[in-house]
Amino acid sequence: MTRDPRVDAYIERKAAFARPIMAHLRNRVHAACPEAEEAIKWSSPAFMYKGQILCSMAAFKEHAAFGFWRGAEVTGTPEEKSAMGQFGKIASLADLPDDATLAELIGKAMALIDTGTKSPRVLKHPKPPVEPPEDLVAALAANPAAQTVFDGFAPGQRREYVEWIVEAKRPETRAKRLAQAVEWIAEGKKRNWKYEAC
Repeated sequence: MTRDPRVDAYIERKAAFARPIMAHLRNRVHAACPEAEEAIKWSSPAFMYKGQILCSMAAFKEHAAFGFWRGAEVTGTPEEKSAMGQFGKIASLADLPDDATLAELIGKAMALIDTGTKSPRVLKHPKPPVEPPEDLVAALAANPAAQTVFDGFAPGQRREYVEWIVEAKRPETRAKRLAQAVEWIAEGKKRNWKYEAC
């Protein structure tokens, strides 16, 4: 069991109600995961397992918090946008799950690390398709090569050109960007082609 003196100091500095909670959680983590190493992450105690964060705890003025790094996967409940971990505001030892439940949850967190599974990625909602402005539609229609390339672009590539043109503040700037866009598109260039690796 690897204990960090900075965690001792952290617990000692906290309010009287928090010290027994923090000491209990620390002991439960080490009992369930003897290989756990202590560290300070984001100014609070964390428990590392095989180089990855297993769980962490923190104490505040009127409550403590304890949570697993991959909480939703460990507890099987949807992750809430909260800094309170998976157990809400902990004001006393009675607010914690029993020792067997804690050990089981710590075991699940360890298994996620042992198996090398990655956290599921949050699905982003795709942006709606972008409608090119009339002046771009007309300019592309007048240049069949540019029209063909533009139609073959991915939605995000079309969006970059459309946004670049419509964000122009002055009519002269917009006209200049429109002409440049049609020229680049006809050459098969994406909007930010200058920055692409050769």
